[in-house]
Amino acid sequence: MNTSADEPAPSGNDLLLDGAVSHVPPIDTDLKNQILTSSDRSNPTEDRISAFRDIIDREIGDTALTRGRNIEREINLRNLYLKFEGGNPTGTHKDRIAFAQVLDALRRGYEAVTLATCGNYGAAMALACNLAGLKCIIFIPEGYKTKRLADMTRYGAEIHFSGRDYEDSCDLSRTLAAEGEIYDANPGGANTVLQLEAYAQISYEIYDELRDAPAAVAVSVSNGTTLAGIYLGFLSLYRRCKTSRIPKIIAGSSYRKNPIIESYVRGSRQCIDLDPGSIKETEVNEPLINWHSIDGNEALDAIYESGGFASYVSDKAMKEAVSTLKKTDGMVVLPASTAGLIALINRHNTERLPGDRYVAVITGKQS
Repeated sequence: MNTSADEPAPSGNDLLLDGAVSHVPPIDTDLKNQILTSSDRSNPTEDRISAFRDIIDREIGDTALTRGRNIEREINLRNLYLKFEGGNPTGTHKDRIAFAQVLDALRRGYEAVTLATCGNYGAAMALACNLAGLKCIIFIPEGYKTKRLADMTRYGAEIHFSGRDYEDSCDLSRTLAAEGEIYDANPGGANTVLQLEAYAQISYEIYDELRDAPAAVAVSVSNGTTLAGIYLGFLSLYRRCKTSRIPKIIAGSSYRKNPIIESYVRGSRQCIDLDPGSIKETEVNEPLINWHSIDGNEALDAIYESGGFASYVSDKAMKEAVSTLKKTDGMVVLPASTAGLIALINRHNTERLPGDRYVAVITGKQS
């Protein structure tokens, strides 16, 4: 099945100025000229790249790192910082890799980008492609319903509901990229290094605020790309003598539905695939679950090499964490993004963590 927006894809200008599109523009309206330049294919490539770079510099990353003083009191752990990725244009950390790869696609002369998604990544890539004047081709598993479909179509993406599950949709997207001159933005491919470097920016931003590495960084995990990128960022900082240590990497994910966590629990250094039939999706766990974690080995290495740990969390715990963060610190977050924080809190409850500084990465947009 194919679907696309009923009307032509909005231009960057329409995207920003039509109040019916969004109550809060995803990109600062002051960047209208840059958007007009980057999205116009008739402009010289160098001008489009320069304009798109300007958009990235002003809009992507540099998200808030705030101390959760109230939740500290709730869980009796001091110096807990929350890195809120909801400040990115489409509300999640996925904007980091989407915009980085679209810039790469522009540089390399591509006119179209393809990827598979179950939600947030598709919205991020659709927006980035729209701003850069590139065609965005998105594969979503058959029968899957995502709250971000409206965003993807609004930004002009071409959507295919194809594939039994996410992994199958990735294969279909990769095949399309290989058959034509289309940029493959799926995880685990030739652009893995670029994706990891984009997520390493989270580490650099934490360092900029704290001036050293925290004792631990807690991250919710799915494919493992975000977690691995954050670890590599801190590894780079440590090798360059910017930090005195590498933080322990703490991973959390949905109970018995993530290969990285299951592999760690079993003591395996290789990421073990799960039985696809055992993966049951819920509204809460969807961003976390899969039977094959594409960057699972890299994520496992990050956990082991940093002396960190990984654990499962329940849907109930993630829902409760959302309520707690809203009550204590006024933050509205995506339930799945609290899995890493919950893993940190659970360890503290059973094995009191030493006085130090801790960071949990969370995000705010429903998938």
